[in-house]
Amino acid sequence: MIPLRDINPTRRTPILTVSLIIINVGIFIYQMGLPHDLTIRFLKTFGFIPEQLTKAIILGNFEYLWVNLFTIFSSMFLHGSFMHLISNMWALWLFGDNVEDKLGHFKFLFFYLLSGVFASFTHYLFYFNSPVVTIGASGAIAGIMGIYFILFPYAKIKTLFLVLWLPFFIHVPAFLYIGLWFISQISNGILSLFGPIYGFGIAWWAHIGGFIYGLYIGKKYRKRMYFFWK
Repeated sequence: MIPLRDINPTRRTPILTVSLIIINVGIFIYQMGLPHDLTIRFLKTFGFIPEQLTKAIILGNFEYLWVNLFTIFSSMFLHGSFMHLISNMWALWLFGDNVEDKLGHFKFLFFYLLSGVFASFTHYLFYFNSPVVTIGASGAIAGIMGIYFILFPYAKIKTLFLVLWLPFFIHVPAFLYIGLWFISQISNGILSLFGPIYGFGIAWWAHIGGFIYGLYIGKKYRKRMYFFWK
């Protein structure tokens, strides 16, 4: 299933959602303009490497620790390929505008960044000795999907569904589309624990961590609004 758009109108312009997309695209264009060796160095410098954070903790080197903690944030704005960028930015645009509309601009940005942090730390718990560079906005976007699942469960998602290469356009409720997506992340995340050949180079547990954080914040937000209106 390929999501095309959600049928869920907003009241205000998603300024920060658009800004995040522009920043990610701009950094990717800059990255693609670098020579190959400088691109690798760029990604290793600003991507999150769990093994490096573990070394900093073991050595008790606080300067090195802060540098590695910074990469948790900088890695959210890096992407490894054009398709990696497009899939993430499409999901951010699809779900981010409504979440920003609901939370407000600056709370949305704070939530987005914290979702990325929780996603990275979840990935770190499972791969704390991994030398593989972790990049991408998908952990933060998983948080957006998690809170969307709670706040707009019955919003309709217009989806392209392929049956024997024949296109069908159907509308599915958000809870079904996002729920199936999350189940796929869990199953692939479990498989990835048996070796990198099963992980396909994707940080499944980062997606899971970001999504769970989004669920948690979504439930707190709904509870607070319920008592406010009560």
